[in-house]
Amino acid sequence: MIQFSLKCHRDHRFDSWFKSAAAFDTLKTQGMVSCSVCGSTDVEKAVMAPRVSTKRGERPLSAPASPAEQALAELRSQIEKESDYVGKDFAREARRIHDGEAEARQIHGEARLDEARQLLEDGVPVMPLPFATNRKAN
Repeated sequence: MIQFSLKCHRDHRFDSWFKSAAAFDTLKTQGMVSCSVCGSTDVEKAVMAPRVSTKRGERPLSAPASPAEQALAELRSQIEKESDYVGKDFAREARRIHDGEAEARQIHGEARLDEARQLLEDGVPVMPLPFATNRKAN
């Protein structure tokens, strides 16, 4: 796993984890890397300092680096515990729940930007999560 500092064309800066540098390039090419602030897919790697462990046996990536990262990790844990992961079927399943065709329950998953916009336009209450839900990343 590798962490990149990223920035969008509006100069919003954020960090994200990727399986490898090649995985970042592939996801960016597919339009699947977006700004965590504005949602723009015009994202580039920003200048970053490397994380270097100075103590033997220390695992510098095992704990959140800031209170904000800790809060995000706790939010993710709560969402994953209290909702069903439906993967790339999110838009279809959210619409089925909204239309009463499926059991009402909390879900999370993945949707393309156009799918999410259409759900909102149709009155289906959805919101983006401040983290990726793709479970294949690990």
